[in-house]
Amino acid sequence: MVLKPFSLLKNPQSCEGRCGEKLAVCSCHSTCDALMDCCVDFKEFCLEISPHSGSLLGGTDFRILNVVFDPSATLTCRFKSEIVTQGFVDVDGVGHCVSPMLFESGWIPFEVSTDGVNYNRAGRWLSAHHSKLDVAFKLLLVNGTQWQYYGTPGVGGVLLMVWNASLINAERVNVELWGYEETGEPYSEHWQADWTYLYTVGKDVLNNGAFSFTPKPTEVPLSNWHMGSMRVSPSTKPDGAQNVNALWSGAHALAYHLEEAFRRDSAGWALGKCILWDEEEKRIPNFLSEIIDCPCTLAQARADTGRFHTDYGCDIEKGSVCTYHPGAVHCVRAIQGSPAYAAGQQCCYDSTGAQVLTGDSIGGSTPDRGHDWGAPPYQKPPRIPGFSHWKYDVITFYYCCLWSDNCDYYFTHRPSSDCRTYQPPKAASVLGDPHFITFDGATYTFNGKGEYVLLQSAAWSLSVQGRTGPMKSENGSVIMATRLSSVAMKEMDSDVIEVRLTDRLDHLQVLMNQEELSFSEQSWMDLKGVFVFSAVPQNVTVMFPSGAGVEVRGRGGVMALTVLLPLEFNNHTQGLLGKMNDNPADDLTSSDGVITPANSSPQDIFTFGAGWAVSNESSLFTYDSQLLLNEYHFGPKHDPSFIPSFSVTEDPSDTLLEPTLRMCSGVGAEFCKYDALISRSLELGNSTLLTQRSHAATMQDLQLVVSCGWLQPPRRGHKEGTLYLQGAKISFSCDHGYCLHGSQERVCQEDGQWSGNDTHLCVVLQSDCNNCGVIFNPV
Repeated sequence: MVLKPFSLLKNPQSCEGRCGEKLAVCSCHSTCDALMDCCVDFKEFCLEISPHSGSLLGGTDFRILNVVFDPSATLTCRFKSEIVTQGFVDVDGVGHCVSPMLFESGWIPFEVSTDGVNYNRAGRWLSAHHSKLDVAFKLLLVNGTQWQYYGTPGVGGVLLMVWNASLINAERVNVELWGYEETGEPYSEHWQADWTYLYTVGKDVLNNGAFSFTPKPTEVPLSNWHMGSMRVSPSTKPDGAQNVNALWSGAHALAYHLEEAFRRDSAGWALGKCILWDEEEKRIPNFLSEIIDCPCTLAQARADTGRFHTDYGCDIEKGSVCTYHPGAVHCVRAIQGSPAYAAGQQCCYDSTGAQVLTGDSIGGSTPDRGHDWGAPPYQKPPRIPGFSHWKYDVITFYYCCLWSDNCDYYFTHRPSSDCRTYQPPKAASVLGDPHFITFDGATYTFNGKGEYVLLQSAAWSLSVQGRTGPMKSENGSVIMATRLSSVAMKEMDSDVIEVRLTDRLDHLQVLMNQEELSFSEQSWMDLKGVFVFSAVPQNVTVMFPSGAGVEVRGRGGVMALTVLLPLEFNNHTQGLLGKMNDNPADDLTSSDGVITPANSSPQDIFTFGAGWAVSNESSLFTYDSQLLLNEYHFGPKHDPSFIPSFSVTEDPSDTLLEPTLRMCSGVGAEFCKYDALISRSLELGNSTLLTQRSHAATMQDLQLVVSCGWLQPPRRGHKEGTLYLQGAKISFSCDHGYCLHGSQERVCQEDGQWSGNDTHLCVVLQSDCNNCGVIFNPV
């Protein structure tokens, strides 16, 4: 007897073990719902869950939707084909899984078995950075300052924690303390991350959503853990059991748990730890040389969305609660970890928009040995999201700055980066119906219907494609112009991200590899080779490792697109957004190298644009409806039968002309007039006008700013001024009895150099201060 391969024994119409595939007779792909060709057991084996995300610390109980299980079934859940957690079936036949502790963020595949052997159902779980979770899903430490300063002078008493009791499936719970540590030789294969159960603070307590206790100091070895988290879990589980239903607090400094020596002299104890850390930092590699420089201004930092993103701990949009950066109103973090050491960069700014530096303030920007958001592929130090950062950059800040007054040690190893080498990115946009602004500033209108290459860069394997479709008037009639309706993109072997308009006005849908992403639970997603952020349905930002950023906005019924590229892309782009080389004359270069001047006839520009149509083989788009299949997949990628209106007539008898001319003025006037008159909509014209002005404002924000770098105050003296950009003035003075050696005032010049002579010390006062520069006794 000849045994057939297992794959041939499968039911050809079943999705068991085939999720994501398109079978000959039906589909197990996520698009099958829309195309109505799903295999009958698609939802049985290709799982939907709720909630779909939770903390990377694990413990979230999630339900399996659309499947009824036998209540007597023994449910087990396996994550990444290796981490098994015990699930259960409730009285209604609903299956539940518990998410495991993970050392990574992003989408995690999982499988479900009812017999512990055959894992034949598949889904995916979103593991989220713990600090990015909604507070409703955390164990909250009431008055965090009291917890983290407990035992320092004047801080003590009863500690209180609260939680949502409904998220723990138990009437009684244990309250436990866990410690975090990273062991082994730094930057070696033996460097490991470890969460360790330390002890139970509250045993078998009522799950009423609150617990308080008076902490007691511990002794070695327990007191060796200085950072960690509290956990609440069912009391039916053994103390310290892993991967059980639980809620966790955020990582925090364990001041309340430390040894008696800390309570007797917290500053002295902390100084000792600070000095030990200082010695360790001197032994391990210096990462500062490879991290990206900070933007010079707050405006630049907020505009450079391909490389920097808001630091959730200091956000001007949310009230600027900058706990670790007093004096700052907003901080950003470099999105990508540094190449070799996976280090992070943080940049903070004050209310004037100037960068805050540690040379001037304890609230200054600080780089991070461990990137706060982790760094792919995660899993090992210093790449663990959140916790590597706490280990090397936060608890050490407590040692040197918060529990003692020895910040000089800390800032020696974590000095602010100024912006002398920062180079802002260049931006290109697509807006209205649609109009193009290239990276070099050329502008034109291309109203083809089809799918086109917006940006292509072989050097970075980056591709951004745009789909356009006919516009319709308010009464439903077709307008002879098109709009951008979908944008698809990828870099290297990243996930394919597609953003498209929906039937809801200005709402955007995001697809990852043709499957819809939901941002209902998390606004930030770590994906393969790409990050996606969407705080509101109208805005989506996509960020790639190269530093390329793609912003998509729903505005006035059309899609607006901005692409930002760092200067490394110079001479490495092509497509409808032009050749990025500071020469607008060659931006309309066809795929075969023919240049069309930007002031050519609309018909010639139309021909140029048509030449950038994609092919089915190169297309990144999703075709999940008969309309999309017929119009774009089976139909031509550029529809030659759709001839747009290349211009509009300004008819004095047109009642729309006068309000259009009144509205459309200044920057963006021409595109505004075209869109308002062709669509018969002042709203669309105004949207185009505002979008083009927003692009102009972005370009202004991204102008190169000259920095002369930080200046230190003189020894035995003072410095006035903390701005170091072109035109800034810094003044120096000396303490009584000392005389300034060097220039009393220095000005940041256009060439990036300070005027005058170096001013780094004050000297003992001689009979005449005018002789300071000639004869002096340095102190």
